Amino acid sequence: MAAQSPRTLSAPARADQRSPRRGYLLAVAAATLWGVNGTLAKLVLDHGVSASRLAQLRATLTWAIALAVLAASARGRRLLLVAPSDIPRFAYLGIAGLALVSATYFAAIARLKIGVALTIQYLGPLLLLLWLRLVHRRQLARSLWGAAALSLAGCVLVLKAYAPGALDPVGVGYAFGAAISFALYLTESERSGHRYAPATTLLWGFGFATLFWALVEPPWTFPFHQLNGAQRLLPALGVAIVGTLLPFVCMLAALRHIPAPRAAVVATLEPVLAAIVAWLALGQSLAAIQVAGGLLVVGAVLWVQSKRPSLEAEGAAPARARGRLRKAAAARTGGR
Repeated sequence: MAAQSPRTLSAPARADQRSPRRGYLLAVAAATLWGVNGTLAKLVLDHGVSASRLAQLRATLTWAIALAVLAASARGRRLLLVAPSDIPRFAYLGIAGLALVSATYFAAIARLKIGVALTIQYLGPLLLLLWLRLVHRRQLARSLWGAAALSLAGCVLVLKAYAPGALDPVGVGYAFGAAISFALYLTESERSGHRYAPATTLLWGFGFATLFWALVEPPWTFPFHQLNGAQRLLPALGVAIVGTLLPFVCMLAALRHIPAPRAAVVATLEPVLAAIVAWLALGQSLAAIQVAGGLLVVGAVLWVQSKRPSLEAEGAAPARARGRLRKAAAARTGGR
């Protein structure tokens, strides 16, 4: 449903309403829930559900639950409305930033060790910084670069990516695609937060992700028999609610308070927390070097919080301001 007037749009967080502390806490909550999602997803995959079907299931259930919750109240129904001109941007977010991050990651882990694929995916924070520096000529704090590099080093140790074995070049390509999709998701979500509430962004983004998967994997061919019984169905619902709906709401809300690069650094807590959850729930032991890597990631997250973020330097430019930014940059360089 598209809105006919900008007055129906939810107001973005104003500068005086932004709370970096709240943003960091929300990002940590998202990373924690994503960490739990790894164990839940493993339980579903162990029952024979393919990776692509799991990605389809999580997108479809997340969208359906969000739609049902919002449609149940008058206030929620107002959050369904968006400006028609923003629909293509939501389609871009849903397909390039939500559906493809799952598709490329699952394709990567089919060819690479999970640790290697995850480490490449978490190049996302560094890609964001390079994009802001090279494309938008932003002057970024050295501490932000340092924290991103430290978090990546920690992920390498936690995921044991230092022993990759023989690397499949196609798998590496998919993993880099996952890193790019992850960065796109964060930047497009931050831009959406300039105009819409997190629930609106989540609904429309996952709506287009659901449509994408419906075209790729027709719903009537879904292997529902693989989810028979509570023992199989409950983990699948957990992937949708605990591992997708709640963390994405938290991260979308976090991006209204902190810039995407900082949220991305905090998100690197996910593999650390996933390893801890797997240790507690599945009995997977942690080596000393993995514990050391986890401490590096925690240190990076603490480092990135040590200085107040510069929204002007680090924040994603509003989509409607792109043309003006390019003209201003051309004027400063004499049109070169």
